[in-house]
Amino acid sequence: MRYRATREYRAGQPIKVSFDLQVNSMRNPFHHWIRIAIFALALVGAFSAEARHLAAQNSATTDPISPPGRRTYMGRTIAPTMGAAGAGWLIRETREEEERPSEVIRQLNLKPGMVVCDLGCGNGFYTLKMAELVAPGGKVLAVDIQPEMLHLLQLRCQEAGIDNVEPIQSTVTDPKLPPNSVDLVLLVDVYHEFSHPVQMLRGIRESLRPDGVVALLEYRAEDPTVPIRPLHKMSKRQILKEYHANGFRLVRQYDGLPWQHLMFFARDPDWHPPQFSSGDDE
Repeated sequence: MRYRATREYRAGQPIKVSFDLQVNSMRNPFHHWIRIAIFALALVGAFSAEARHLAAQNSATTDPISPPGRRTYMGRTIAPTMGAAGAGWLIRETREEEERPSEVIRQLNLKPGMVVCDLGCGNGFYTLKMAELVAPGGKVLAVDIQPEMLHLLQLRCQEAGIDNVEPIQSTVTDPKLPPNSVDLVLLVDVYHEFSHPVQMLRGIRESLRPDGVVALLEYRAEDPTVPIRPLHKMSKRQILKEYHANGFRLVRQYDGLPWQHLMFFARDPDWHPPQFSSGDDE
């Protein structure tokens, strides 16, 4: 008799854990019941291991000294963070056809010597591409909240021989970026997962140089044919609403991608932090 535990993923998210039992035919009923008991104990152990795995994912997205995370922000439901178990989906072979990341990279206008940030870098799909373009003299600040993702990133950098990437472990409220030092912050399908969007946008805004920009990629909520769950999509209207409220102005946008919005924001010099806000906006 043997069993096998398998996970199923959808859009990089673990959605189901299943167990497969195979029992060999046996003539001795006593042996049969012993083996069933052994399997039951093994199954409990497997469920415990899976629970520990999911708990480890969740612990990586929380900060014990931070205020509780939001469930909604300005009328939008905040999505859960994708765990490290879904890292393989980020470097899938079909990504170029589905999202055209090569076109995204061209639109970023990266140059040698720039200091750029891949915020929510995961295992470094975009980080490695950016690192090659800002060398020599430039670097990529690769920020993620999950140490498992940063470890995978470091392994990929070592394999590729890339040495101008600086991994940074953030918290849910602070991207841990140096102030007034970043030329471009790239956010790829991650902003909608921020449990503390106001605090994170504040940290991003403060990190930008005077002419620095944020490049925001989000799956298009306006397009029902984009095969991503609605919770992981954003409309332009919602993006503009949230970014304007947090001191950014739209400076450029590119609408030529198959699935995603690509919008560029700079600091708004005329913006002033609100003196107070409603519960939904803070």
